[in-house]
Amino acid sequence: MALWMEAGSEPKTEKELADLDAISALKESTAFELKELGNEYVKKGKKHYSDAIDCYTRAINQNALSDAEQSILYSNRAHVNLLLGNYRRALQDAEDAIKLNPSNVKALYRAAKASFSLNLLAEAKGLCEKGLQYSSSNEELKKLARHIDIQKSEMECRDAEVSKAVSSAKLEGFCSSLASTHVFRRLSTSSLGQRKCLHS
Repeated sequence: MALWMEAGSEPKTEKELADLDAISALKESTAFELKELGNEYVKKGKKHYSDAIDCYTRAINQNALSDAEQSILYSNRAHVNLLLGNYRRALQDAEDAIKLNPSNVKALYRAAKASFSLNLLAEAKGLCEKGLQYSSSNEELKKLARHIDIQKSEMECRDAEVSKAVSSAKLEGFCSSLASTHVFRRLSTSSLGQRKCLHS
């Protein structure tokens, strides 16, 4: 039977071909059912998110769907990981979804959102821009891009303030050191003068 065929061997009989088709159809059907079940678990709320992730994972592991459909599965799992605050996992799943379907706007948005949550602002901005190339009217992407710009500006201001404070502290330390050295020299010179007076 085709189910136990050795790797690399091709089906030769019509029965083997029919068996492979049946197995493929069964796996595809199972993957779609698991996807729908995962979607239902997401709708039920946070208590069921781990069940949703399990369903999406099992659907992915069927390896029976087109790249576009597999991309949706990864994107859905990324969504649940975002909801749970698992930003690294969400980013990985969204990136896997994008590899399978570069025009998956939801995956691009979820990758951008996960990157933003991980403070990977340049990556998040690039993902937003890519998503807007595919869907220029996507309000969620536009809103996230604005948040990223605000965050980048705030970070640049903070970095500038820290840099200024460090420079100021270094200058203050240098001046203080210089003043101490100058006072020490004056004291040393003045004590030498006093010693000369005592010896005379």
